[in-house]
Amino acid sequence: MAMPRFLLLILAILGLLHSSRADAPISFFDWVVSYETRAPLGVKQQVIVINGMFPGPVLNTTTNRINIVNVQNNLDEPFLLTWDGIQNRRNAWMDGVAATNCPIPAGQNFTYNITAKDQIGSFFYWPTTMFQRAAGGVGSVRVNPRAASGVRVPFAPPDGDIVVMIGDWYTRSHKELRASLDRGVLLGMPDGVLINGKGAYNRTTDYETIPVRRDHVYRFRVTNVGVSTTLNFRIQGHQLNLVETEGSYTVQQPYDSIDIFVGQSYSFLLNCTANASDYYIVASPRFVGNETEWANITGVGVLHYLDSKALVNGPLPEGPSIYDGGWSVNQARQLRRNLTTGAARPNPQGSFHYGQINVTQTFVLTSTAVSIAGKRRFAVNGFSFEVPSTPLLLADEYNITGLYKLNSFPEKAGSVVPGLQTSVVNATYAGFLEIVFQNPDNNSVQSWHVDGYAAFVVGYGPGQWTENDRGQYNKWDAVSRSTVQVFPGSWTAIQISLDNVGLWNIRSEDLVRHYLGQEIYMFVNDPSDNIKNTAFPKPDNVLYCGRLANLAPLSSRHRKSSGTQAAKLSLTTLLTLASAALLSLLWL
Repeated sequence: MAMPRFLLLILAILGLLHSSRADAPISFFDWVVSYETRAPLGVKQQVIVINGMFPGPVLNTTTNRINIVNVQNNLDEPFLLTWDGIQNRRNAWMDGVAATNCPIPAGQNFTYNITAKDQIGSFFYWPTTMFQRAAGGVGSVRVNPRAASGVRVPFAPPDGDIVVMIGDWYTRSHKELRASLDRGVLLGMPDGVLINGKGAYNRTTDYETIPVRRDHVYRFRVTNVGVSTTLNFRIQGHQLNLVETEGSYTVQQPYDSIDIFVGQSYSFLLNCTANASDYYIVASPRFVGNETEWANITGVGVLHYLDSKALVNGPLPEGPSIYDGGWSVNQARQLRRNLTTGAARPNPQGSFHYGQINVTQTFVLTSTAVSIAGKRRFAVNGFSFEVPSTPLLLADEYNITGLYKLNSFPEKAGSVVPGLQTSVVNATYAGFLEIVFQNPDNNSVQSWHVDGYAAFVVGYGPGQWTENDRGQYNKWDAVSRSTVQVFPGSWTAIQISLDNVGLWNIRSEDLVRHYLGQEIYMFVNDPSDNIKNTAFPKPDNVLYCGRLANLAPLSSRHRKSSGTQAAKLSLTTLLTLASAALLSLLWL
């Protein structure tokens, strides 16, 4: 880029920093992470709040908008956020996981540069270190389509947009839970299920109430942010009209209830035409143990019509049996992508004919529980992930070797002695990758996530996957999403077009399995010199740790910041972050 053009870009950025127009392409967020004492299940405990909110604030943004998120860590331990479903194109430096980022030290801050390039939909953020998601620190990410993009949204604008975060919950602190896992003791049954950070209607006076108006239509964005429990979501007397799954518009179908697995997000339209009354909102466990014992582990809120003449009453609306896996498999296979509408771009979602592309690489990832050095761990293809002392992106940047061996991880399970390993696989840029998640456990459902990408969910099947199972794949209208479920004793197959360079995490979204090592990393690199396919350089505000801790600037070391949003960052840092993000929009 020529110097005059660069100077014009800098001037434009300076103007945007002071712009208050709604369509300005840069937004600033100032988040303070801290502890507060709450009692969502009637027992006082320490939870993690962001700006005093539990769950945290909604990151409400628009396709291609640059989001400068300054995070101040006021906890007593390191903190790190990831952005589930946000692809961070070419910018794994902002992914917020152990092999790409140093965590934010206690009392210090870090500024993220998050851009949902060519994305729309419903996502969420959560803390990836120290088992902290079990204490909160989660929040919704809402990516709206650009008003002038020419994309036809496949439904009329709703009268309201409502976030619902559901999840299982323990009254023990995340530090106690973490210590239990470190001793090799699993957590057992949770103490309850929260809806938007609140306990059940029939067990507490502080329950979630969602007000609505009759004859109005609302968009509900529902995410399971819990530790490990699949939840069935339903609203008494109403049908849920599914419209979107993690950035993919779906063929609209009405459901009485839907299973939401850990880490998954769905959007529904709710047509509020019922009688003027109050109605139960229910999130109940699935794929668990004794049904009688788990009956008390149910989240209950209230849908309140503003002209309501009656309180909620009677039994909760019934969902499927907690044991009925076939019901859930059939529902998963019903999900279809809307091929006639665009998403972030005007071209229809069906214009990318993934079913006609030849697979260039296949990973079969088998998850198992193992014992290593006498301690319980979870593994993939026999190896449990060992978190490196120095993030791998930084290590590669400074030519530090010995932290991992590329391609030492087997592409399918074999006869290996379980062990610890920093597992990194090489994936060919512009290839078409097939991943089969194999779950040999007949008693548990699993949930897997791929950072940096949305994957086509092409198939589910029982037993051991074979190449012959490709014949039953959905090669036409599979939904694309970043988090998929794997049913007990079954497999799930996804396919990914490898067009996003970087180091990307593939992990269990089950927090226990993730904490105990069930993850790998995928390195996607374009060996050509095409600048459009080159990963972003190390940001100037990068945090240092491990073998590079001595590089942290002595003058500030990202010390606690103060002042207004824009004033928190130096002009140099603002220009660096904003110009890098704007250039990415120009290049991609």
